[in-house]
Amino acid sequence: MGRVLAIDYGGKRSGIAVTDPLQLIATGLVTVYSKDLIPFLNDYLQKEEVETIVVGEPKQMDGSASSASKMIAGFVKHLGRKFPTIHIDRMDERFTSRMAFQSLIDGGAKKKERRNKALIDKISATLILQSWMEQKAYGK
Repeated sequence: MGRVLAIDYGGKRSGIAVTDPLQLIATGLVTVYSKDLIPFLNDYLQKEEVETIVVGEPKQMDGSASSASKMIAGFVKHLGRKFPTIHIDRMDERFTSRMAFQSLIDGGAKKKERRNKALIDKISATLILQSWMEQKAYGK
């Protein structure tokens, strides 16, 4: 059984989270500049077995596509061409940034840590992955 990797893709930075090999625990891995994401994935996928990549799907409150949807759809298409043997899935990412910020507050993070957008991106990717895992576990 391979890992599942989640990406919170952004125009500037992308947060990345990954499961353990048994797909039981979602853990934040790293935040990379989006321009460096494909080389990072090339390197990571040579070292680790990944069976699925989950990419966050930004939506409006009413469920319609957000302004970032077109950019992310292009990235997902490129990802599919670059890594054709890996299944790519999408997961609604509404509220993940807000939830990531709130988790920092709840965890007692200092103001300086809460301003760290790279940390928020990594936590957001973890929340996307956790939601995907829960959805898969409950068969929805």
